[in-house]
Amino acid sequence: MPAEKSLDGKVALVTGSSRGIGLAIARSLGRLGAKLSLCARDAGKLESAATELQGEGFKVVATAADVARASDIEKLVQKTGQALGAIDILVNNAGIGYFGPFQGAAEENWDAVLDTNLKSVFLLSKAVAPGMIERRTGHIINIASLAGKNAFAGGAIYCASKWGLLGLTECMAEDLRQFGIRVSAVCPGSVATDFSPHAGKDTRKMLQSEDIAHAVEVIVTQSPQSFISEILIRPTQKP
Repeated sequence: MPAEKSLDGKVALVTGSSRGIGLAIARSLGRLGAKLSLCARDAGKLESAATELQGEGFKVVATAADVARASDIEKLVQKTGQALGAIDILVNNAGIGYFGPFQGAAEENWDAVLDTNLKSVFLLSKAVAPGMIERRTGHIINIASLAGKNAFAGGAIYCASKWGLLGLTECMAEDLRQFGIRVSAVCPGSVATDFSPHAGKDTRKMLQSEDIAHAVEVIVTQSPQSFISEILIRPTQKP
């Protein structure tokens, strides 16, 4: 296991962190000593998450924002810097899904999923990268999915967003590695959250949010001369 407080003094920004995977990741990074910048669209749920983590002794700033909007991202990064300091770790976790035959989907479905799952990663990483380049250090971790590698009926738009995210992640890694910045992807299978319906599945056998948080822990505590480019996570039993 990583050493206790190994991220002491570091600043971690986690998107989609009002619940589920994002909240678990934020809690994990907080336990390692990081100062936390939380972000989500729902201000009420975000405030509840921030209060919960503050009650556990973590330093937290929360910003309600839509990370698919450049103007919201500018405010998010600025507020994080003013409250906590320069961003050392960015976890692009925010995501939405649309599931159904592609021929029945509307253009609005495509735009919503691709903007949230893919464009937001481009915009926020682009906003954070210059500071990391200047300091010649940093982690950018993109929460992708096994849907970025495996096709399934009804998954056209979601899979397209995650396949695109994996391509973006690999190219970002090549662009930034010369500056000491490590860019990684975490690809989980189905996780027991309220993100998508799990009809007929035994949620006790599914991945849990804490499993994804553990993978992020592994990435941010690895030795400095290497980087883990991708982690694939599956449950031990099929649900």
